[in-house]
Amino acid sequence: MKQKLFLKDKAYRFKRFTRKAYSVFNSMHKVVSIGVISGTMLTFVHSTESTAQTPSSSVRDSISEQDLDEITVTAAKAELTLKQAAKLVTVITKEEIARQPVQSIQDLLKTVAGVDVRQRGGNGVQSDISVRGGTFDQIAVLLNGANLTNPHTGHYSFDLPVNLSDIERIEIIQGPSSLLYGASAFSGGINIITKKRSDSKAYFNLTGGMHELFGAEANGSLNSGSSSHQLSAGYNSSSGYLYNTDYKIFNSLWQSRFWLDQSKIDLQVGFNDKKYGAGTFYSGGYPDQYDDTRSLFGSIKGETGDQLKFIPQLYWNRHWDDFQLYRDGTSNIPSWYTGTNHHRSDVFGFNLNLQYKWKPGITNFGGEFRNEGILSNVLGIPLDKPNGDYTKYDNRSNIGYFLEHTFLLKKLTIGLGLLANYNTALHEDFSFFPNINAAYQFSGNLKFYASWNNALRMPTFTDLYYKDPTQIGNPDLLSEKSSGYEIGAKFSNSFLSLYLTGFYMRGKDIIDWVKKPEDELYQARNLSTLDKRGIETGLSIELGNLFAILPHTRLDAGYTYLNQSRDAGNLLSNYALDYLRHKLTSRLAHPVCKNLSAEWAFRWQDRMGSYTKYINYKKDSEEKYSAYSILDMRINWQLKDFKIHLIANNLFDVSYHDIGNVPQPGFWFSGGISYTIR
Repeated sequence: MKQKLFLKDKAYRFKRFTRKAYSVFNSMHKVVSIGVISGTMLTFVHSTESTAQTPSSSVRDSISEQDLDEITVTAAKAELTLKQAAKLVTVITKEEIARQPVQSIQDLLKTVAGVDVRQRGGNGVQSDISVRGGTFDQIAVLLNGANLTNPHTGHYSFDLPVNLSDIERIEIIQGPSSLLYGASAFSGGINIITKKRSDSKAYFNLTGGMHELFGAEANGSLNSGSSSHQLSAGYNSSSGYLYNTDYKIFNSLWQSRFWLDQSKIDLQVGFNDKKYGAGTFYSGGYPDQYDDTRSLFGSIKGETGDQLKFIPQLYWNRHWDDFQLYRDGTSNIPSWYTGTNHHRSDVFGFNLNLQYKWKPGITNFGGEFRNEGILSNVLGIPLDKPNGDYTKYDNRSNIGYFLEHTFLLKKLTIGLGLLANYNTALHEDFSFFPNINAAYQFSGNLKFYASWNNALRMPTFTDLYYKDPTQIGNPDLLSEKSSGYEIGAKFSNSFLSLYLTGFYMRGKDIIDWVKKPEDELYQARNLSTLDKRGIETGLSIELGNLFAILPHTRLDAGYTYLNQSRDAGNLLSNYALDYLRHKLTSRLAHPVCKNLSAEWAFRWQDRMGSYTKYINYKKDSEEKYSAYSILDMRINWQLKDFKIHLIANNLFDVSYHDIGNVPQPGFWFSGGISYTIR
């Protein structure tokens, strides 16, 4: 009887939702998605050419400050240049990707001072990624503007069908960003933008290293004039650096672009397959965990118009997860263990946006419909009839429409926006989230900016329903809401770029997995409030422009300080309260000799919070996180289209934890060769 009443209530709310959605979307004849537009932060110089073509460009190419000001950024719905932008945008360019001592997207994000990467395993196997003290569930993850944030759990949001050589740039927005990236961008968003090649060529890469590391990658592009097509595939594997940390990862991505007069259509389809030993990833008492995940993704996006621009985007992402608490072949499996957890989540979305440029500025109007569903044998409410391995399910839909106008007044830029959001899982009507962003170009080199942005996040299906020997979900969780304030300044000239920003974010009904010291289980709960205050600063120095003896040498550095005040009593936290108090990053890129260059990457971080320490897979004591420092380096050699690289990660073999009871890799040496056929 309870199930029938529940389903009847869900059906009623969905019917009410569809009536609201239809009344709005029926009035829109042409619509636009969020779109993908390029961006930069003053600490990064954007370049569109390869970085090691000649000895004089062996470290990085740069562009003039005038050209830099004309680059379009992604900090608002409107298409704005960097000089007009009213928010801080961090960009990792393809040139930086080619130089850095990394093996994965997750490794790249470690170099950003405002990003917290809590790794499980190495080389992109699995990581919890957040910004400004948020959790891994509070960040939106997008691929070419399509929001692929996983509603099952944020642990899997970076199961993306992308190889490093596919990426044009990664754009990072910090702070509440629901107006820009959708409802899931509670504390920020990361948009991964892939290359759209206009020529025909092929690329091959082979890597190998310690712990039986092996990698192979190939991609090719074909341009027919009115269309271009790209296909890439990559495979990576390792026997692991500790017991049960082996992995096999496969990625494949197909992209096509078609030009029709002044319009274009982008198609993409991708597949990601990961199989890995999960060691003590989720609980220190179970060393034989194993994960087998797969993702299938597709999208179509169009763009047409000039003064009046339309960009629709349709996307779909399916993710499978088969999790074993005891990996197949494990001996002495206890009788209470019921077997593999099976999950299949589906996300379907349609972005709608219209942009009009006129004398008062730029006006954007549009919306997004997004449906999230899950089939499982452990998460959700019971199905009337089992569907294969799945006996439970849940489903919800979200609709949001926005209106934003940007005033362009010589040196002053002001953006006023409003997001109206409705979700079928909430017993309430539309919620409204206003946003204000302003920037003033004080001089040619100095800019001040300020912003006020709001966001919300729905609990994941794991938050609602998960249960195991150490954790239990909560189906009565409320949605989270956040409000963020930021003020900052940027300065740049021919050899120096720097920025300083201060921020404050107030969260309400924050979701975390917590327990009292005397309890056995962590439970998902809403914390009434969680306030965050901090500063972030960074600089880049072109040392070659200062000292003739240091040609083509560049130093980048960044630092973030964060302080949280909470209303959580003496509760122990598994996620939200274990934040980075300090993070310092720096990178030095320099030539060594003809065709040979090097980059050094350093980071120091100090995490608040604690975890329950296990010894021999038995609970021992509550342990505070220790600060640590890591130094990585990479050497690149290039002769025309042939490249060789050597990477040494964790050069001093430091022992450290990002997540309790999951030791991170020590010293790991690898190398590779690549060749491009033009």
